[in-house]
Amino acid sequence: METQEIPHHSLTYGTSRLAPAISLVDRAKEIEMAEESVQLHLHGKLEVIANQIRRLKEEAELILKRAEKDIELHKARCQFEKKPGQTIHLYKKENGNYFSLLSPKEWGSHPPHPYQGTYIMNPDRSFTEVFLDSKD
Repeated sequence: METQEIPHHSLTYGTSRLAPAISLVDRAKEIEMAEESVQLHLHGKLEVIANQIRRLKEEAELILKRAEKDIELHKARCQFEKKPGQTIHLYKKENGNYFSLLSPKEWGSHPPHPYQGTYIMNPDRSFTEVFLDSKD
């Protein structure tokens, strides 16, 4: 019968008289320190992933909010063809919102209906709100 040799570094005791004594307490401490180290490392990685998930969730919510706003703006009545890059102004009537090419200033600062905002339609048909200078 062959005897399998066990690597000396995996033994819980010294393999020669000159080797330092390895106690079970020392081995247990080593295992405990390794477990703590692995747990801290694991916790750190999982924390990074959790933060990334939170940021992605916030970004997804923002994208959905913008899409809802864009859809609402596309529902506003419009008597002209909206073109990318064109500045258009939103007003509110009793029966809904509508777009106009005329800014509040062009109405003599007294538009016929409450002014809701100014937008530019982007090439992807989304809208970017433009904030008019109070002097405009």
